[in-house]
Amino acid sequence: MRKICLLASLCLLFLAVGVASAQQIDFAFGVGTISAPAAKNQFNGLFPVESLTGGAYPAFSGDVIFFKHLGIGGEISWRASQALYAGFQPYRPLFWDFDGIWAPHIAKHVQGEFSAGIGAESIRFYTNTFQCSFTSCTNYFTSTHFLGQFGAGLKVYAHGGFFIRPEAHLYLINNNVEFSSAHAVRYGGSIGYTFGGNH
Repeated sequence: MRKICLLASLCLLFLAVGVASAQQIDFAFGVGTISAPAAKNQFNGLFPVESLTGGAYPAFSGDVIFFKHLGIGGEISWRASQALYAGFQPYRPLFWDFDGIWAPHIAKHVQGEFSAGIGAESIRFYTNTFQCSFTSCTNYFTSTHFLGQFGAGLKVYAHGGFFIRPEAHLYLINNNVEFSSAHAVRYGGSIGYTFGGNH
């Protein structure tokens, strides 16, 4: 939770710094799901090789467009409910990234959104016991992996600054040893609002 708060604080800091010179600021909330390749073999050693496929993933995103449709943004998404790893271990993946963004106008009331950036996959494995440090106690341990993110979306402005955005994000995950593939695709839709800009 501390990492999520730190990430949100950094996003807000970046957005606050750019507000004065920004041409456009967007905030959105959405829901999607993950699709990833299944294991080629059902078992790898003692445990089945898990796929990241499935589950509902809420997501928050924001961006600031500075110059000629170019800007920066960030996003965080997580599995809404816990899944079972190897049939017994509760876990929940979380993805976050910081991106460069290109948001060209495609038609009246339609804007593209293309992003590329870096971030991490953070997998929480839940336990029945609490582990305590000086500042807090948790009932999970975390496995974190660096990732690259490539995304595409289409903002359709329904009324004023309000938009609907179908979208897809490709995650290329480094050393993703807990799962059957080093890549996954999150796809879904978001609703949001644009401050400034020409919709």
